[in-house]
Amino acid sequence: MAADTALPGAPTRWRNWSGNQRADVAAVRPSSVDDVAAVLCSAAEAGRRVRPIGSGHSFSAIGRPEDVQLLLDELRAVTVGADGRVTVGAGTPLYRLTAELCRRGWALTNLGDIDRQTVAGALATGTHGTGARFGGLATQVRALQLVTPAGEVLHCDAATHPEVFAAARVGLGALGVVTAVTLQAEPAFALHAVEGPGTLTAALEQFEALMTSTDHVEFYWFPHTDATLLKCHTRMPLADGLDPLPRWRAVWDDEILANGAFAGVVAAGRRVPALVPPLARFSARALGPRSWTDHSHRVFVSRRRVRFLEMEYAVARGDAPAVLAELRRVHEAGDWRTAFPVEVRLAAADDIPLSTASGRDTAYIAAHVPAGTDPGPWFGALEAIAGEVGGRPHWGKLHGLDAAVLRQRYARFDEFLAVRDRLDPDGVLANAHLDRVLGPAPGR
Repeated sequence: MAADTALPGAPTRWRNWSGNQRADVAAVRPSSVDDVAAVLCSAAEAGRRVRPIGSGHSFSAIGRPEDVQLLLDELRAVTVGADGRVTVGAGTPLYRLTAELCRRGWALTNLGDIDRQTVAGALATGTHGTGARFGGLATQVRALQLVTPAGEVLHCDAATHPEVFAAARVGLGALGVVTAVTLQAEPAFALHAVEGPGTLTAALEQFEALMTSTDHVEFYWFPHTDATLLKCHTRMPLADGLDPLPRWRAVWDDEILANGAFAGVVAAGRRVPALVPPLARFSARALGPRSWTDHSHRVFVSRRRVRFLEMEYAVARGDAPAVLAELRRVHEAGDWRTAFPVEVRLAAADDIPLSTASGRDTAYIAAHVPAGTDPGPWFGALEAIAGEVGGRPHWGKLHGLDAAVLRQRYARFDEFLAVRDRLDPDGVLANAHLDRVLGPAPGR
C-alpha cells in the first residue's frame, strides 16, 4: 500500500457491540505492518486522525473514529514457541487464540468473562478477569510491536524501549498502533467450577475470606434482593481429568436461562418497570447450584447475548465492602428499576502505569443497564461512591472523568503522558474521548 494511496475515501457506517457508539467514517484494512505505517504517515501529513479498532466491545468512546478507522482483523498470525511464548497478530480474537493454545497444550493464565475482543483491543483497555493472586491480561505481555504515527516500527520489551513497553501494555491506543504482541502462556490446566446462590450480606461480612477461598472468585448481586450468584473456580491439572457439564445442562443454563429467559426479563422490565423487582427475584433464583471441570478457557468465559451498557470501577480491595454496602443503601433508598446484576471481581496489583490495578490489589465493581437505555443516576451513583475512595474507571467502559481527575487517581499518569507526547505529539491517534481522559496532545 503506497503512502499516497493509504487513506481511504468514501465513509462506511460503524457501530460498537452495544450500539451506543456510532460513526460514519473512512475505514482501511491493512494486511501488513508496512500498510499500517503507510496509513499513519499519510494521516499525519494530511492532518487527519486515525483510530485502530478491534471487535468494538468497548462501551466508552475510546475506539470511536473521527477521520479514519484502522481495522486490524487481517493481522491474525499466531506463533507458539516451545517455552509457551506466543506471538499473536493484533487483530486475533481472544477466542481464536485460546483455542489454538489449547490445541498445543498451553493456556493463558487468566481471562475475562468475554472472549470476543481482539488481543490488541483487550490490552489497550485493560481487560482483566478475576483472582486475588492474578493480574489482568496485560501482565502476561512480554513484548509488543508498535507502529508510531511517524511510521517507525518499535519492537518493545523490558530491555528494548522499556518506557514504551511499560506504558503500551495498557496503552489506550494512544501511543501507536500495536500490530503484534508476545504473551507468556502456561501449560494448559483445568478449572473446577462450583457455582450457586449466596447473599450480599454474607459476602460483605466475609469479603476477604470469600474472595480468596479459591483461585478465581466472582459474584453477581441482584439489586432489589439480597441474593447473589457466586462462582468459585479452582485450578486443576489436566491429568486429574475433565468432567464438563452435560450438553443439555449447558444449553439449559447458559443459553435458555442466562440468555433467553434473561432477555425476556429485560424486555418485560423495559415495557413495565414495576415488574423489575419481582423479575430480579426470579433471575436470582433461576440458576441453581452446579459444578463441573473443564479446560480453563471454557470455564472463564460466559456467553453474553443480551446487549447492555456497562460501568466498572476499580477500587482498593479493602474498600470494596464499604462501596458495595453504600451502593446497596443508595439503591434501596431510591426508586430505581435495575434488572441487571452487579458484578464483583478481584485482581492482583501490577506495575503498569495506566492499569486499573496499578500499584494496588484491586476489586472491580460493575453495573449494567440494557443497551439503548439511559444509565442515568444508577451509573452516577456508582461513580460517586467509588470516587470517594479513589476509584479508577475501566478504560473501555462508561464513565464521566477527565484528565484532571484521572491524574489524581494514577500516580504514574504523567509518566504515560510523557511517552504519548513523545510518540504522538500531534495527536494523530487521538479522538475527542482521549482528549478528555488524557488531555490534548501538545501539538493540537
